[in-house]
Amino acid sequence: MANYPDGLETNPSSPWFEEWFNHPLYLEVYSHRDSDEAARCIQTILSLSGLEHKELTSLSVLDIACGAGRHALELARLGCTVTGNDLSPFLLEEARKEALKNQLQLILTCCDMRHIPADPHFDLVVQLFTSFGYFEQKGDDRLVLRKAYDALKGGGWYVLDLLNPTPLARNLVPHSLKTVGNLMIHEERAFEDDRITKTITITPPKRKQLTFSESVRLYGKEEILSMLLDAGFSVVSIAGNYQGEPFLENDSPRMMLFCRKP
Repeated sequence: MANYPDGLETNPSSPWFEEWFNHPLYLEVYSHRDSDEAARCIQTILSLSGLEHKELTSLSVLDIACGAGRHALELARLGCTVTGNDLSPFLLEEARKEALKNQLQLILTCCDMRHIPADPHFDLVVQLFTSFGYFEQKGDDRLVLRKAYDALKGGGWYVLDLLNPTPLARNLVPHSLKTVGNLMIHEERAFEDDRITKTITITPPKRKQLTFSESVRLYGKEEILSMLLDAGFSVVSIAGNYQGEPFLENDSPRMMLFCRKP
């Protein structure tokens, strides 16, 4: 367990994603999301896109909102040339250290996903683990889709991984309490209009509580399909989980959209 200095406090004036993803406790709260899950997800992507039949060392991949690099590192391990982009310097540094430890090559860039350069040289762009719908305006989400489109070569693939709102609404757990290491973590979840919000209260030993929030806009199947088509993509298939099972609108936990740039 890391020792967090007293200066790491929250800043309510920052957007929730800028504040939360740049805090060391983020990786503690989501420590259950491991490299095995990332490997399954990447294998599903390569299989359903057909990219597994190509020479992986020839593939150039962009991981938008790569975080600490779970998926980017797996792609690099398979031989792809991988660029990981994120807004969080802290998470990018964690990705850099993990790549160095495992002797993997990663290109890491730090910018808001709305500002990713329009440089069409990627064969695959991935945006995974609910890294879409952060912004207050839907127009910003549409901009992100255009940025992904503009980053792809013709014929390239974009894989967007979203929560499926129908079973989420049915199975929502309003409150949960768990212990991770020596942290007590209380999570409160609620729907607010078309968003799912989560308030995370963390109690470290012998330090005051810290509170963070998450707020993600939820998109139903028809709306996100329309947005992807407007951005120029063709939608080839939808998977319902990281194992690649078919999408069932009433039951699948995820909505992984496999899209191509003509």
